[in-house]
Amino acid sequence: MGEFTVHRVRFFHYMPSAVRALAFQPQRQKIAVARTDGSLEILNRADHLFQEKVIPGREQRGTEALAWAGQRLFSAGLNGELVEYDMQELREKYRLDASGGPVWTLTCNPQGTRLAVGCEDGTVKLFEVCDDGIQFERNLAKQKGRILSLSWHPSGSRLVAGMAGVIWVFDAGTGQSVHRLLVERGTGAPRSKECVVWSVVCLSDGTIVSGDSSGNVKVWDGDTGTLIRNHQVTKWDVLALSVSQDETSLVAGTSEGTVVQFQHLSVVLGREDKEWVQTRTFKNHTHDVRAVLELDTAVVSGGMDTQLVVRPLLDKIDVKTSASALRKIHFPHRRLVSCSRTARLLLFQHRIHLELWRLGESEGTGVPGSSLPIKRKPEKLLHLKTKGEEHICCSALSPCGGWVVVSTVTNLRLYRLQCDETISITKVSKLPKVVSSANQICFSSDSSYLFTASTCSSVHVLALSQSGCTFVCTLKPKSCSGQAILLLTASDDGKWLAAANADHEVQVYNLQKRKAYCTVPVYSSGVTAMSINPATNNLFMVHADQQIFEFSLEQKQYTDWSRLVHRKGLHPQWLERDTPVTNVTFSPRNPAHVILHDMYMFCIIDQTLPLPERNSQLVNQLTLRSLPEKERRAHSHAFKICKTFKELLFVELLEDQSLVVIERPLLDITAQLPPPVRQKKFAT
Repeated sequence: MGEFTVHRVRFFHYMPSAVRALAFQPQRQKIAVARTDGSLEILNRADHLFQEKVIPGREQRGTEALAWAGQRLFSAGLNGELVEYDMQELREKYRLDASGGPVWTLTCNPQGTRLAVGCEDGTVKLFEVCDDGIQFERNLAKQKGRILSLSWHPSGSRLVAGMAGVIWVFDAGTGQSVHRLLVERGTGAPRSKECVVWSVVCLSDGTIVSGDSSGNVKVWDGDTGTLIRNHQVTKWDVLALSVSQDETSLVAGTSEGTVVQFQHLSVVLGREDKEWVQTRTFKNHTHDVRAVLELDTAVVSGGMDTQLVVRPLLDKIDVKTSASALRKIHFPHRRLVSCSRTARLLLFQHRIHLELWRLGESEGTGVPGSSLPIKRKPEKLLHLKTKGEEHICCSALSPCGGWVVVSTVTNLRLYRLQCDETISITKVSKLPKVVSSANQICFSSDSSYLFTASTCSSVHVLALSQSGCTFVCTLKPKSCSGQAILLLTASDDGKWLAAANADHEVQVYNLQKRKAYCTVPVYSSGVTAMSINPATNNLFMVHADQQIFEFSLEQKQYTDWSRLVHRKGLHPQWLERDTPVTNVTFSPRNPAHVILHDMYMFCIIDQTLPLPERNSQLVNQLTLRSLPEKERRAHSHAFKICKTFKELLFVELLEDQSLVVIERPLLDITAQLPPPVRQKKFAT
């Protein structure tokens, strides 16, 4: 692998937000994740749970509930507004005041034609889903107290609402209540404390299942309004419920961090009568589980500990593969760090501000694994806060370290930097009107051009100079895709620009002729990282399924090395990794060395060495060191993997061949979380 001087950076204090709501779109296998900072993430379950899209949030605009209406996504929050999202431009489409105070819950009928909204003032409001928006239809019978949970009957004829101490069943046609189910306080609870129904689910046979603040999962007969069975699953709150599509399994998320599964089973062998029986308890969270989804073969859960957990249901899986293993998603599947190789600067992207740091310097030499004495400590040069409520969508630092650009959903700002003995920053006041915002941003290698990803997969090209910024042209793709661009990369010689969008397309542009050049053959999995080799102008791409492609831009075809990879196949351990590669770079001194990383490792691929055999050891660095020189060559292969550093956010090779490794230990994130629910432990 070689030896590097490593800058081990831990001063990027990235802090993810808690998961607040989940919603599943079964036709296209999309999972929508709402976080407490108002941001939304769209994960593709069919593509290894790759985080395809991110819609930034706003300050003081948290999301309480999510709902899919067909392929359209809606959210609601305590500001009392309903929001529909533009899934192509990755922004809010419009906002509508529900006129009922804070909104606590939101659900769509199975037909995708009506939204039900539970409000602070005790009303359940129905909205019709129209082609160009949503339209208020009617209020159901108003109740005393806030509506905290809602669920439609699969037929769309009834609606169940959970409140403090009571569950109401409404006729969706007349708007009148059909049943009133009183929810009793738990054993030993004080009279002054009401039992809050946090979640309800209505099944096709009329059965109603509720989860409440007494730690009970109650099963009700929806036709008679009587309690059938009560399950005490925790001493604390049951916060969320979700039922499988075939209604044979149900999961409950609790404030203890557990997810409890129930199954509809025959209690007596040979009889057709079935009951809801508690079968499993999963403990994968440390804090409140605020949202759960039961899919056909897995349970998805999220909460205050910020991680998204995908737990497989092994009894529903015929063939066990790496795709059916337990997964935990901690970090975003995109870059939050920009690096200037020459100026040795790092730009960190937070929600509403940027941080600019200068790397420190060491002196002397040492043995591998040792720490070198510090000559100069890392220095924080700049704290740049954005204006307004909008969170940052993307940002970039130019290779020369002289420019910083940051964009929200509606506003793009460009700054000129001078980082000599004194730090100065100047905002470029007049930007071309065509550039209002960007989904992705990229600089040319000489920092003379800025590329901004716009709508409909188009890219704006801006020329940078001491006098300011001027518009050059707009690059439009050959395809008719209207999806947002997720990745941008430019070649070092200034000739090529590659753009990957959410339709898995990779468009290549000729910057000298300023027009579309070709389209890389579309692959079934999305691109998670890509870069152009400065020596060969080959486009190196890594996909969500861990497959690797190398495409020759000059010849418009895959390279011989890429064909060899797919003819022979990658090592099974490489393909079984569950975190995507988020950055690709190259060694200036050795063009055959490709450096890439995911959350748990970084790897140097030596394209001159043979690929590893399927039955060989993939991570073999320690083994090679113990072998004699002659045997070492025989056991060497192209993949040199290092797992010394954990929870990686970014890895980059500087101009002086030193390596920047940015870590964010999960223990540091956990230490900043609020304390969990106290649990009695043995002998304490």
